[in-house]
Amino acid sequence: MTTDKSLKFQVGSDERGKGLVKETEKAILVAVIQDNPQMRQTEELVTEYLDELEFLALTAGAETIKRFTQRLPHLNTTSYVGKGKVEEIEKYIARHPELTLVIIDDDLSPKQQSFLEEAFKLKVLDRSTLILDIFAQRAQTAQARTQVELAQMQYLLPRLRGMWSHLERQRGGIGMRGPGEKEIETDRRIVRDKISFLKKDLETIDRQAQTQRKQRGAMIRVALVGYTNVGKSTLMNTTAKAEVFAENKLFATLDTTVRKVVFNAMPFLLSDTVGFIRKLPHHLVESFKSTLDETRESDILVHVVDMAHLQYEEHIATVQNTLKELGVADKPTLMVFNKIDLYRERYFDALVDGQTKEEIEAELLDNLTNKYGDCVIISAQSKENMDDFREKLGRMIKEQYVVRYPHQAQQW
Repeated sequence: MTTDKSLKFQVGSDERGKGLVKETEKAILVAVIQDNPQMRQTEELVTEYLDELEFLALTAGAETIKRFTQRLPHLNTTSYVGKGKVEEIEKYIARHPELTLVIIDDDLSPKQQSFLEEAFKLKVLDRSTLILDIFAQRAQTAQARTQVELAQMQYLLPRLRGMWSHLERQRGGIGMRGPGEKEIETDRRIVRDKISFLKKDLETIDRQAQTQRKQRGAMIRVALVGYTNVGKSTLMNTTAKAEVFAENKLFATLDTTVRKVVFNAMPFLLSDTVGFIRKLPHHLVESFKSTLDETRESDILVHVVDMAHLQYEEHIATVQNTLKELGVADKPTLMVFNKIDLYRERYFDALVDGQTKEEIEAELLDNLTNKYGDCVIISAQSKENMDDFREKLGRMIKEQYVVRYPHQAQQW
């Protein structure tokens, strides 16, 4: 790895959580279209993956200059793509000295990353590293920062290659090494010690969070879940009259926000959680399970979907699979199809009259209901159909109160 341009996570100091230097970098994206009996990917699907990767790069502060794809039966175990494609990318980089970054749309093994960095003489980031950096930028609370740092260290451990001498400064030099201990072994021990410390720190924070949740009293809990950038924070702001940070970027919300909301004198707790994404690194899910405790301990899930997105059905499947991993897929769920205003803008002909639009939307709602169960179509941004949303959610909350806290339900 080239030390002058290598990625350095800013951890273990006051600078942690800031991620990469926030100057616009020039990047190229690389992906493999896998075509084998177990995984038959289409060019259109991989293009969609790269669109999302470009959005991730933009969120992290990188401008995409060029994309490279190659159809292969399997990923090359040494170079990710084929040797010919590596040479093609090398030539392109040589012609564009402004490039500083190569982003791969899959997770790289340490061997693959080392090979590509040596070949390209640039930083090489895989999808997990990019997501980790965005999380580092977004983390605000002590819990989120600790979770990010833990995930970074766990990701870093198998990738130590003897060039992490800066870790030495976190411990004293004299007496630190055992007889004959190599620098790489020392660095691994430092990282393992750091992981152990962070896990203990996180356990303490989690216990404090559990105590806070127990003190919230006998109220029904509702959690907003969904793919990243579908409008959960905007819906939170509209419903709870809160001021949760909302932005048209991936993972704008990382820290869980909980607000007390009242529908017709009926109180409940509404929480906004971190968004899910395809290929979300497993170690990241593990590190953030405590943040997702709000989802686990909720009584009702509100699954928010960006219906204007071309791949919204795949997004739904990704969220549902993640909820299964968390063991909460069987909770009562209201499907909320958001951004109907953007849907009309993208898919409705300008010449279509209002009555025809209403008929199309009514048929669309019927189809979605038949496929996904109880659902509602809204625009959290323009507050369209919010009364329908409140009515359906309120009915579900009251049903839960009858089961969980019947003495309170009698009041309504």
